[in-house]
Amino acid sequence: MRRPKGNKTRKAVAKRFKVTATGKLMRPRGGKRHLLASKSPKRRRSLGTMQVVDPTDAYRVKSNLPFSH
Repeated sequence: MRRPKGNKTRKAVAKRFKVTATGKLMRPRGGKRHLLASKSPKRRRSLGTMQVVDPTDAYRVKSNLPFSH
């Protein structure tokens, strides 16, 4: 008889979000693909940093990452 399969990790979500040691979810900022010449260097640098996911969206991201928390 086949073994039952458990929850699967949504791989697209796993590539976009990271979970910190304390359990917070981090996401990359958008807007760094094109039209960079019109953005200031300070703004371009800040777009490279990660940002904490809003608590209203965190539960949806965590439900797609069953083995991360």
